[in-house]
Amino acid sequence: MVVNTIRTTLGPCGMDKLVYSDRSVTISNDGATIMKLLDVVHPAARTLCDIARSQDEEVGDGTTSVTILAGEFLTAAKACIEEGIHPQVIIKYYRQACKMAKEQVKKMALAVTPKNEEEKILLLERCAATALNSKLISGHSAFFAKMVTKAILQLEGELDLDLIGIKKEPGGSVEESQFVEGVAFKKTFSYAGFEQQP
Repeated sequence: MVVNTIRTTLGPCGMDKLVYSDRSVTISNDGATIMKLLDVVHPAARTLCDIARSQDEEVGDGTTSVTILAGEFLTAAKACIEEGIHPQVIIKYYRQACKMAKEQVKKMALAVTPKNEEEKILLLERCAATALNSKLISGHSAFFAKMVTKAILQLEGELDLDLIGIKKEPGGSVEESQFVEGVAFKKTFSYAGFEQQP
């Protein structure tokens, strides 16, 4: 796929990007979505796209942040390489810095232990709403945070996100989205008396 145009516009949720290819048009302010649409050839740029994709798969948020951070690491490394420092030495000290940063985060971390089930659900909803603030649906983050929390609680500790499916149907408003516990099938036929069926 060859990307013909990338345009940015300032929407209500921040900087929206319009990515136009030969066959489709996508509008998003989600870094991972944009990275997936780009046909990147340069090896360093492809590495940045892979970093964003991994971040999206593991965490689901922070793709733009990790891409910018990795870009800054590459910029700093370029100056060191131009001074004649071997790349293995640079990587060694990046790993050492990573270890020190992790230790510092552990020192700063505060343990959160909810007292009851209601407090646990409220905490999960707040975490989900924070993650949704950077997405296109940030205006509806409270609505979707409750839905996401219900879905996660259905997994009962397994945390296999493949067990959660998202079915997109055209038409209707965002607020008409609903959480279905179990399995949902698209109705492909009608039969006599279907109006009385739940």
